[in-house]
Amino acid sequence: MEGWPEPGPYVGRAEFIRQFKRQREAFEGDTIEVIGDFIEAADRVVARLIWRGRGHGPESRMELTCVYTIRKGRIFYREYFWDHAEALDAAGLSEQATPDEES
Repeated sequence: MEGWPEPGPYVGRAEFIRQFKRQREAFEGDTIEVIGDFIEAADRVVARLIWRGRGHGPESRMELTCVYTIRKGRIFYREYFWDHAEALDAAGLSEQATPDEES
């Protein structure tokens, strides 16, 4: 993902876990909040997230959207997007109006 501090790709389970541990070590604590509902699209799931971290420096707050490709009931591939509409396009969807926007 462009602008991501440690761009990948990360291939394989061990490399993915190693990268996740590096990210977690940068903070004393972090939380991930899901915004809205998960969106299913064939073999993909879209999740809009806020990732907050605190600890070894200024607090962090990143809003991003993940597109997960699922194979045999497991996450096979994950993509990060800063732009939610771009993530929906990548999953073969278009921007969907929220109930507040339908008025």
